[in-house]
Amino acid sequence: MIDLSQIKEHQEVVGSDGGHVGRVDHIIGGEIELAKLDLGAGFKHHLIPLDWVEYINDDKLHLSVTKDDAKSKWREKPKD
Repeated sequence: MIDLSQIKEHQEVVGSDGGHVGRVDHIIGGEIELAKLDLGAGFKHHLIPLDWVEYINDDKLHLSVTKDDAKSKWREKPKD
């Protein structure tokens, strides 16, 4: 089980292949909102499930899915 207190704002999110997925903006319910101002996130807010977090170390949040899998399955945050 991941200790949510280890997830920090601006922390880099990487896929299981080491590829850059984005940076943490904050946690909303059971999802991580990725920062909009990140080239990896395509300058849009995207949401990924906390279930994808495999572990945290080296100040990085490591996912159980590859970068490409994450980007094909993330969802764009609805506009307010």
